[in-house]
Amino acid sequence: MVEVTFRDQNGRGHRAPRRDLFPLGAAISLADLDHDPHPWLARLRDTEPVSWLPALNGWLVTRHALAVAVMRDTATFTVDDPRFTTARVVGPSMLSLDGTAHGRHRAAFTKGFGRGEIHARLAGFVTAEANRLVAGMRPAGSGDVRRSLAGPLAVAVVAQALGLGDTDPRTVLDWYTAIVGSVSALAGEHGSAGTGTGGRDQVATAGAEAFGSLSARLSAVIGLADGPASLLAAAVRTSPVISNAAVIMFGGIETTEGMISNVILHLLRHPAQLALVRADPDLVPNAVEESLRLEPAAAVVDRYATRDVTFGGAAIRRGDLVIVSLAGAGRDPAVFTDPGTFDVRRPNARLNLAFAHGPHFCLGAHLARLEAQAAVHAVLTLPGLRLDPAHPAAPRGLVFRKPPELRVLWTA
Repeated sequence: MVEVTFRDQNGRGHRAPRRDLFPLGAAISLADLDHDPHPWLARLRDTEPVSWLPALNGWLVTRHALAVAVMRDTATFTVDDPRFTTARVVGPSMLSLDGTAHGRHRAAFTKGFGRGEIHARLAGFVTAEANRLVAGMRPAGSGDVRRSLAGPLAVAVVAQALGLGDTDPRTVLDWYTAIVGSVSALAGEHGSAGTGTGGRDQVATAGAEAFGSLSARLSAVIGLADGPASLLAAAVRTSPVISNAAVIMFGGIETTEGMISNVILHLLRHPAQLALVRADPDLVPNAVEESLRLEPAAAVVDRYATRDVTFGGAAIRRGDLVIVSLAGAGRDPAVFTDPGTFDVRRPNARLNLAFAHGPHFCLGAHLARLEAQAAVHAVLTLPGLRLDPAHPAAPRGLVFRKPPELRVLWTA
């Protein structure tokens, strides 16, 4: 058991297990964090804002100000660690590097994913695709919004952004699923529940094969001088483009699908807020931000301590895993009044940390916001849209949170 030294009022040093110093953190299970973490996160914010969670084999940071401090201080809390699972699958990328190397990888993509460039290049496609998907749903009178709208839209848009628009979306989704499975299996090695060693080996092999197929396809489109692939063609001159493109695909599908599903769920759960948005469609962007605050699609981000440091009352050792709870920060009453309430008119909803903060602020934030807003506008054209009472929906997930399904009804 890991122990830490602390000193009493007389300055005498003692050794104590971390679980004894952080009893609330020690009481939290993976199931608690998967099902409904918010009551636990609220208690942690109040009493153990930086707490040791044996279930995660790491520290969990839950206050907004402390979360920002961790993500800003890349010298003390880094992503550049051999345990970082995504790097083990796709290689070094902007997601898993800090300092000069991170800047070099990211700079090649920054212009292409700026707000002006994204809207000029992809707004028309995103809107048309969202409307097309909803039109296909319309005759049925019922359906799963996650499977019929959120997921397909995220896949189609990331394929278009990376120049894979002529690739079968099912193929892109298969690559993504295998890579995500491989990352998840590796994460299971560090104390999380997961498959056995043999199962992890099979999943890791499938992930490697999928990444190889994605690499080959991306290499084929990189040579194009114009069109969507021009982003990659420009980037390849200054950074290892394939690993970064894989990271963009991963984030562009997983978190965007969750982001779209969660905001639609929030709106349908709160009829008065839905009525405000229907009456004033200009509220859609803020409704998206408010949903991100309450339930970020990526609930946590990982960092590793580069030195011994006392932070938020905790004695963190060099090499410790430090997990920032973006979900916990989003409901911090020090920043957000009445933080458990979904309020599409909340004036500071954009202070959410759903896209992280600091040098690793999500590169695809503008594109993800564009997709979520387009999806909300499109789905609200379905008359009488409401949740299906026979299929209750709630977000689930330890790291990535979204409803397993989002069944809705409307007037066909």
